[in-house]
Parts: sequence; C-alpha cells; structure tokens
Amino acid sequence: MIKVSVVVPVYNAGAYVESCAPSLVGQSLGPQSYEVVYVDDGSTDDSLRRLERLAARHPHVRVLTQENSGWPGRPRNVGVRAARGEYVQFVDQDDELTPQALESLYRLASRNGSDIVLGKVTGTMQGPSRVFKRTRERCTASDAPLFDSLTPHKMFRRRFLLDHGIEFPEGRVRLEDQIFMARAYVRARTVSIFADHPCYIWNRRADGGNTSSRGSTPETYYGHLRSVVDAVKGATRPGAHQDHLLRRSYRVELLRPVIEPRVLQRKGEDLDRYFRVVRRMAEECFPPGVPEGLPAITALRARLLADGRLDSLIELARRVQRIRPRVTVSDVRWEDGRLSVTTTLRMVHSGGRPLVLRERRGRLLLDPDLVSGIEGAEDWEVPDPFTSAFGDLLVHDTARDLWWFDHTDLTPALESVPGAGHAVALSATVALDPLTLAGGRPLPPGTHHVWVSGQLLGVGRRSRLAVPGLRPSARALGTPPRLVVPTRTLDDSQLFLAVGPTGRTALPSRLLLRATTEPVVRRTARDLVRRTPEGLRPLVRGADPWTRRRATRSG
Repeated sequence: MIKVSVVVPVYNAGAYVESCAPSLVGQSLGPQSYEVVYVDDGSTDDSLRRLERLAARHPHVRVLTQENSGWPGRPRNVGVRAARGEYVQFVDQDDELTPQALESLYRLASRNGSDIVLGKVTGTMQGPSRVFKRTRERCTASDAPLFDSLTPHKMFRRRFLLDHGIEFPEGRVRLEDQIFMARAYVRARTVSIFADHPCYIWNRRADGGNTSSRGSTPETYYGHLRSVVDAVKGATRPGAHQDHLLRRSYRVELLRPVIEPRVLQRKGEDLDRYFRVVRRMAEECFPPGVPEGLPAITALRARLLADGRLDSLIELARRVQRIRPRVTVSDVRWEDGRLSVTTTLRMVHSGGRPLVLRERRGRLLLDPDLVSGIEGAEDWEVPDPFTSAFGDLLVHDTARDLWWFDHTDLTPALESVPGAGHAVALSATVALDPLTLAGGRPLPPGTHHVWVSGQLLGVGRRSRLAVPGLRPSARALGTPPRLVVPTRTLDDSQLFLAVGPTGRTALPSRLLLRATTEPVVRRTARDLVRRTPEGLRPLVRGADPWTRRRATRSG
C-alpha cells in the first residue's frame, strides 16, 4: 500500500535535483510505503536527465513529463492525478524534507482522518510562526490560525482534493498557492498541525530563482488576490465566520502597499497606482465586517484607505515604524527543574513614552502622540483594546535555526499611566522547561536564546528578553543528565540557555560551559584547550558543545 505520494514540480532545477533528492528518497516511512513523483514542466536544461538517473536508482521514484506550462500549478495537478498514495505531500524542487517527516505526518493524518496536515516549517524562507506553537490533533479554519500558513508545502488526503475538485490554477497565476489553500481550508473538516519537530525545510535559492518568484504589476497581483477572496466567499456564507477568514488577505496582502515599509519606499505615480488598485479592491471585495474586526491601528489604516487619504497613511506609517517594544523582567528563578520567567511587553514611542489610550467621556481614544495632526485619524476610537492582542515567549536554537514556542500565552491588560491615560501590556509568568521545550523533547546541546513576541493595537514586534543583572545558575537535568545554564549575552544581556553534557558537574565543567556561550570568550577558551594538559582535555571538550558538534559532523 502506498501511503504517501510526494509530488515535486520541476523546471530547470539543475543541481537542485541532487541536493533535494536525498531527503525525499530516504524517508523513514520506507520505500515500500511511499513514492516520489517528479513532474518535469518542459525543462530546457539537463533536469530531465538528472531525474531519469535518479529514477533508475530508486524504484519508488517516478518521472512524468509535459510541455512547459510556465508555472508550478499544472505539474502539481498532474502529479495529484497520477499519484497512487492515500495522501499527497507537495515539495518544491529546491526544498527538502526532514528524515521522519512523512512518517510523522502520515501517523497524525491516519489517527485523525485528516484532510490536511501542516508540518512544522524551518529554513531560510521561514521565521517563527504561531501556527506551529503546539501540535493540534484536530482543528479547522474557524478555530485555528490556518490562514496564516498559505503555502502548499503540506500533506493532503488525495481523495479530499479529487472529490472537491480542488486544484491549482494553471498558467502564470500569482498567488496560486493562496488560491489553492483557500479552496482547501474552507472545505476541510479536519486539519492537523504537527509542531513537535521540523518537517519541511523551505530554502531561499542562492540565485534567487525560487519557483514562481517573479515580479508582477499591481493590477495583475491584486486581480489574483480577488480570486483568493472569491474562493473564501464561494464556500462560506456572509457573516462573522467569512469576515474572520478574509481578514488575513485584507491585513497582509491588501494593506501591504499602504503601510510601512512599502508606502515609505515607493514614490510618485508608482505609489499612486498601488493606492488606487488596493482602494478599489477594498471597496469592491471585502464586506464591512472585515475591517471592523481589525485591531485599532490596522482598522485606522483601513478607514484612511477607504477615505482616500494617502498622505495620512504615509505619515501614520512613519510614526508606527518608530514604535518599539519594551520588555521588562521582574523575576527569573529555578522552580522544580523549570526556569520561571516573569515578564511584561509594552509598546513605546521612539523617545520611550508609552503608547497609550486616552479616556474621554467613557471612550478610549488612540494615543494623540501617534495620530495628532494626521487628517482623518484624530480622536480615533478604540472599542476593544484587546482585539488581536497576543504574546509569546520563544526560544531560538541558534545552531539549528529552530524556533520553539512555550505554550503559555501572555495575557493582555490595561495599565494606568499617570497623566497620560492607559497602556495595553502583555504579561505572564512562564515556566521554561528545558526537558520539553523542543517539541516535547529536551533542548539539544547548544545555545538557545529567549525572545518575546507580541502584538498590541495592531503593532507586532519581537524583542530579545534582556536580563542585565542575571547571575548564571546551572542545573543538571534529565536522564542522562545535561547541564543547563541560564545566562546572558555580553553585548545586550539577552537571556539564553546554554545546554551541554554534564560529564562531571564540577566547577571546571561549569566554568568552561559558561565560556562556550560567548563567541569572544569561546575563542579564548579554545586557545586554552590547546594548552591544557593531555589528561584534562576530555573534561574540557565535554563541556564545550560546539567542539562536540564539530567532532560529530566530521566523524
């Protein structure tokens, strides 16, 4: 039985065929349980010859060919129709899968009868995403932020796609991924999210030649965005649910040309042209409930767009761009093997003044320092200051470029600012567990920087969690034990967890592990390694996770 078919559209991939192939043909699911279906879209280089050599070496690889269609949509559709698997996983020609990706995703899919399974994404094209904050067995677009993940690099039940006629647009269609995903999400009864381990490695090509990464005119681009909107409207009834599903397209795609940085970069007729196109689309395509449900500053931008106030949008963008996060930490301590961190995130102006709300006659109004003098923006009312307010603590594994979310949500609250009004703040006491932070598993040896991410009033920022007065305090945790040292960087006092094998947890090991957490100090420490007596060198190397990693890779 073929459980999964991996469908890969190919056009002039060249050497990327070989760089991507090992991650596809060597999956832990086993060659008898899956197949890889390459669809060559009329390549003019040696891609087809490379694919045929690959298929000759691996019986579970098939190669299909067709005349050039100019875009990935048609080869993906051909691959789905030709696939023999219960599920289909889309992979682009320059990306990779992690070794257990298909096995993990298929297990989750079969357990829940899922129509779609999202696997955690990493790589040079992907930053941290709240979609992958935690694994979810069953959800839908109504109760999970699925529309924040609109790339097709996912696993789909093949019968689900065929029964609903869900296909990619064919030909040169921008946003073809979003159109496809919108059609799928609104029809899926069960969606699963696997966040416990990275599955898909989404890479930016060194030559900038990622598939369908070409430019477009505003008329063409937003004409295709209309197709995304139509896909949602065509499968949902007017009302709160439909408005909810459309807000991502409005907030991210439609408003992009009239907010920072784009509105500050374009000039003259080029900017006017984008402004006319998106204003017309806002009027013609989006129900009133869409902008009405946006957070305060985003809703203000929507109003200025509807009123035709481009100059006001430009000035608002200048001021919002200068807003910065301010993170305070009131407590850091070990409790029951977890690092307890109490923190608060606020937004401030460039001079350090809090971003506030003024109360007038029972109404909350947006900060005068932000909107004063901007035509159409003054006295902007904020009906609900907590709309789309959220925050998280994240840990960044710097060696592997992986982001992990703690499951605790920062909670929004109004704080009194004497003489100024009220500020919205996000706060929580978060218990960071080094034995479960990495998708339920222990953090691996290395350096893990702690960040705070949040959105308040429609302004989203990510900031380092700074702990200037922190004194390192090591703990040996887990079985086998590993040494965890919460400490801080020298330049900006960012909290991070240095993780390494304990060996003997004597003072020399702890000091040397601490030394390995700063690049400058690390170079000095390695100098000392070379001068250390031969009998003590195993202890030194055991305390240095970077030395261990290099030795492992070269072995």
